[in-house]
Amino acid sequence: MENKKSSTQDIEKVLQEIGEKIEELVKKGADAGAEVKEEIEQKIKDLKENKTSLEAELKKGKDLIEKEFKEQKEAFEPKFKESKGFLEKGSNNLGWP
Repeated sequence: MENKKSSTQDIEKVLQEIGEKIEELVKKGADAGAEVKEEIEQKIKDLKENKTSLEAELKKGKDLIEKEFKEQKEAFEPKFKESKGFLEKGSNNLGWP
């Protein structure tokens, strides 16, 4: 789970960097000539759309991972409780508190 968490953190960092680059392009676009300005504005629009798509995909991925983790946890919980019972019985039989 830690690996997946760090992966999502890496993706979030990249998305933040993309946002910063978009802002940088906006500033440069304001200073550019009319023809170049249109091209930059189109690139900015495309980047914003891609960033939005990436954020949506990241959210879907996070939700899926959380759902899967919850299902697996619920499936294993009875087995963990059963194992705990066996461990407690074994320690009691050995005279351990």
